[in-house]
Amino acid sequence: MARVTALAERAAGMVEEIRGRLLAPEARKLSPSYSATQLAAICGVDKAHVAYRITKNDLPSGKLTPTGGRREFSLAELRRWAREYRKPSLRPGGDRAVTMAIGNFKGGVSKTTTAMVLAQGLSMRGHKVLAIDVDPQGSLSTLFGILPETEVEEAMTIVPICRGEATDIRYAIQPTYWDGIDLVAAAPFLFQAEFSLPAMQMRDPSARFWDVLNQSLEGVRDEYDVILIDTPPSLSYVTINAFMAADGILVPVPPSALDFASSAQFWGLFADLGSNLDQAAQRGKTYDFLHVLLSRVDQSDVAAPAVRQWIQATYGEYLLPVEVPKTTVTSSKAAEFGTVYDVQKYEGSAKTYKRAADAYDRVVDLVEQSIVEAWRNRARA
Repeated sequence: MARVTALAERAAGMVEEIRGRLLAPEARKLSPSYSATQLAAICGVDKAHVAYRITKNDLPSGKLTPTGGRREFSLAELRRWAREYRKPSLRPGGDRAVTMAIGNFKGGVSKTTTAMVLAQGLSMRGHKVLAIDVDPQGSLSTLFGILPETEVEEAMTIVPICRGEATDIRYAIQPTYWDGIDLVAAAPFLFQAEFSLPAMQMRDPSARFWDVLNQSLEGVRDEYDVILIDTPPSLSYVTINAFMAADGILVPVPPSALDFASSAQFWGLFADLGSNLDQAAQRGKTYDFLHVLLSRVDQSDVAAPAVRQWIQATYGEYLLPVEVPKTTVTSSKAAEFGTVYDVQKYEGSAKTYKRAADAYDRVVDLVEQSIVEAWRNRARA
């Protein structure tokens, strides 16, 4: 065990050193700036209209680059424009946040990257997002520039909720470098929850161990448009809480035989467990949407087309009509604790970057459509 401890210390030290090289020491991560063309695309107007609207002085005008050749907008300014031009897609007054869990039994399927990209993309479109990391590995927290092993305390996580010491998640919410996204972080000590939740049930048979996260969100559902939960790659007590708190579920699945088989196990076990919890709670759990996303699609993999056909035949209407490619863009940004939306200027192939960015843009658009439809259905009910 001494050797294991020494190895753990070396690994933690290396991550800290790498993070120190890649992230600014004071400001940490910084969100990118946006051109008038990018702003126009988000708002659904042309660049000429943006120039005209700037003359009215009622929206942020950005700033000209030193050469005066182009106008740049900060993320906060972009969000101001988005909220003005995208009102039909924003949360209706008096409605509550749509909660979404991203999960899979298997690691390495781009689950955390998908959660991060959705949070960033939805915020760019004007939504206020709460990202909740319930994976003890803390990968989502790391993407926000926070080291789980050294910078996350219990009061920044859902641990007090799982122990029964808190009933409102507000205490754990913190702002992030990305305007429009708040975060509840995670760290390895979140493994405690796998013992705390069943212990709570044993102490109080009337308790609902699967519902504590859901109940803790009640106080903030009026303050956010979307709540995204990144789950561990297992059907743990914490994962169950995330799924039972969610209004929608997204499962990323790469087109490989092992990942396809794992996804089938995921739905089977979750269906059995969910049915049992429904009976115990004496109420029917409903979801506004269930989505499967083809992720990490490698066009050079000769087996991928066959597995893609299996996935399409199995999931049918639940499969989102978009494929996220496995590209050097996503790999390089992951190595820098970032995503495709963190790119200010990509040094590689413009075509490769556009392929990745277009795919993620489409994913965000499709998920937003499901969120908007959920709000509409609530209004009809």
